[in-house]
Amino acid sequence: MLGDISKAENIYIACGYTDMRKSIDGLAGIVQQNFKLNPFHNSLFLFSGRKRDRLKALYWEGDGFVLLYKRLEGSKFQWPRNTQEVKLITPQEFRWLLEGLSIIQPKAVKQIKESKIL
Repeated sequence: MLGDISKAENIYIACGYTDMRKSIDGLAGIVQQNFKLNPFHNSLFLFSGRKRDRLKALYWEGDGFVLLYKRLEGSKFQWPRNTQEVKLITPQEFRWLLEGLSIIQPKAVKQIKESKIL
């Protein structure tokens, strides 16, 4: 299915501002040159501009790139602006972001990956 981003193994958010005039080649270049990641890997890369009301998502489907674009009406994404680096986020943090929430939820219960029986 075209643009089935649910199959992405990783979700990366490009913190800070991205020039939203960039298209597939420009965003793939940012991923490769600035973040030293492989844009052809099964990952979703998220970008936002200064207005924070628009989001672009870049995803490699195996035979070509998909570029998704979302513009919010009357709201803004809670986009991390403290750095020009890329950050790996969880699917839950991605849902929070799309719902207009911050990816940092201090009261959220954190998942435990491994536990030891005491």
